[in-house]
Amino acid sequence: MFIILSRTKQYLRNKGFSYKKEYMRPLLTPDNIYIFRFGKDKLDNRLIIRYKHRWTGRQEIEEIDLRLHKQKHPRIFYNEAELLGYLEDHLLKHEAKVHSQEM
Repeated sequence: MFIILSRTKQYLRNKGFSYKKEYMRPLLTPDNIYIFRFGKDKLDNRLIIRYKHRWTGRQEIEEIDLRLHKQKHPRIFYNEAELLGYLEDHLLKHEAKVHSQEM
């Protein structure tokens, strides 16, 4: 089972966000990719986690790309602590701004 982003999943559940996760294994690269879509009403935010397995079998995160509401240029993080710090500061503000523009 995936232990990747367990604190992020907990944070999103506590804030009322729903999420869906997908696993993808590209054929040409040795890395694994984990796609994580989340949002309050629509799943329009996306995290792309690139990770690899160490020789001991542990998973090591190489890069986390965050795209809020289909951004063209993602924010890049190298560990979950940086990602959580950014989400706590910006996610609820950004969500409120986007949904106020839709109305």
